[in-house]
Amino acid sequence: MTTRNFPATRLRRLRRTNAIRDIIAETNLAPTDLIWPLFVIEGKNQIQAISSMPGVNRYSIDQILVQCGLAVTLGIQMIALFPKLEADKKDAEGSDALHRDTLICRCVREVKNQFPDLIIICDVALDPYTNHGHDGIIQNDIILNDLTNERLVKQALILAEAGCDIIAPSDMMDGRIGQIRDALEENGFPDMIILSYAAKYASAFYGPFRDAVGAGNLSGSSGKSTYQMDPRNSREALSEVTLDISEGADIVMVKPAMPYLDIIKHVSDNFNVPCFAYQVSGEYSMLMAAIEKSWLSEDAAIFESILGIKRAGASAILTYFAPLIAKKLNPKQI
Repeated sequence: MTTRNFPATRLRRLRRTNAIRDIIAETNLAPTDLIWPLFVIEGKNQIQAISSMPGVNRYSIDQILVQCGLAVTLGIQMIALFPKLEADKKDAEGSDALHRDTLICRCVREVKNQFPDLIIICDVALDPYTNHGHDGIIQNDIILNDLTNERLVKQALILAEAGCDIIAPSDMMDGRIGQIRDALEENGFPDMIILSYAAKYASAFYGPFRDAVGAGNLSGSSGKSTYQMDPRNSREALSEVTLDISEGADIVMVKPAMPYLDIIKHVSDNFNVPCFAYQVSGEYSMLMAAIEKSWLSEDAAIFESILGIKRAGASAILTYFAPLIAKKLNPKQI
């Protein structure tokens, strides 16, 4: 008689070959899980490297179209557009955000003209447009919630008119989702999707993004902590999500992603709406710095980071690694 030294179940049986591991994998990636953030600038045939985000560039509209063509080829179905305005376009109230012919609106129209099926997310926030770098109107060093909301509603309508598919308020002002939803309904956009940055934390990982959109010189000693969430809190995220859904959000966002996997998990487990996550600029740059030093394996580290976000419950992920991942998933496409 053989003495059994192990239980009858050996979990390593299901890890024995690549094929077996692939068949039983609980989490898998596809290009449709990826959303590619792109930065837009004025001019023609312009490509500007972003020093704090190795491998990420700003593009003039004609070059954005080239990137959109790449996205379509790779099977990426959704992009997010962010403007980088020239300094003379900015003021204390973010006035350029309310112009129908502003940079982002022109870009949306051009992309939709050439790639009508590519889904465009447009950010609703004032920080790329203000000279102080905040998402709202400031008086006496206080971000004014209700006055800011009035401007966000106007900005959302202008972006909807330009032809974007998804409006994404990222400012974290109280009540803005409901006001934007009401305005969309009243102005002939009942089918416009609202992606709410519902749980956006006052994070240390946003620095490279602020460089990318020219909002790095943030005024005030408290930063954005009076309106973005405290990193110490998790239950508060559920309150934020509950409110935004009740006000008319179709999709909710957790931002950043990797330090807040628990929040993604809580949201995806507790709400029956899609939960997106944003692997933000600091997460990207941190990984790239280690990869460039050969401290991490590029493919393994990038894929593991994205798989972790999806495993936590994210329906889709905004990531600057989107084209690299999609190329690896579809090597015959390029």
